[in-house]
Amino acid sequence: MTTDRHTEPGTVDHAALRRRRVVWTTLLAAMTGVGGLLAALQGEKAPRLDGVALAATVPAEGPSAPINSVFNTRSPMESGHWLGVVIHDSGSSSGSPASIAADHEARGLMGLGHHFVIGNGRGADDGELYVGYRWLDQLPGAHAAGPDQDLYNRRYIGVCLVGDGDRKAFTEAQGARLAELVGSLTAELGIPAENVILHSDIASTTSPGRFFSEATLRQSLSKRASAKW
Repeated sequence: MTTDRHTEPGTVDHAALRRRRVVWTTLLAAMTGVGGLLAALQGEKAPRLDGVALAATVPAEGPSAPINSVFNTRSPMESGHWLGVVIHDSGSSSGSPASIAADHEARGLMGLGHHFVIGNGRGADDGELYVGYRWLDQLPGAHAAGPDQDLYNRRYIGVCLVGDGDRKAFTEAQGARLAELVGSLTAELGIPAENVILHSDIASTTSPGRFFSEATLRQSLSKRASAKW
């Protein structure tokens, strides 16, 4: 049987389709590059996103090697500087560090205002932990509102759960990752349990939402602390 480079009527020319895809891919790449160049020429810039994403794997029990890497900061951690942790939600059903950073930029902030972001599988992997540049460089956050926002932005670590806690509970993976992160931060930095607070505790907001289970978090943190003794 011989092969013919031409196709019979009604058949699919796969080689031609591949060639078309290559042409379209090249064209789209060129258009994207031109768009980026024009944005640069117009003075536009992408939100600052020079953080690190940790894979969405949380061990059932015991210490986690990946979580310990959050203490490998680019700037040294100053003993006694961080007084507590403020927990937020993004207020949206989906999102990523990039989308949240873009929203923060639109509000006049310099990139992502939170120190950490935990994904829910819609925009970022479920349970994925993003370590933002503010934490890596040990910079103040831009996450807290309220009358004492300056204190909470400068001395409290901002952790954001992707999701709308007033509409839906957060995922099991998010809850596990949050407990792991906050447990590690409080143990390493000597932060007392009472200084792990919700954004709604300090500002006129419902964040992280009515479906956020503070009791579950407190229980998980208590178990982790007891296991160390």
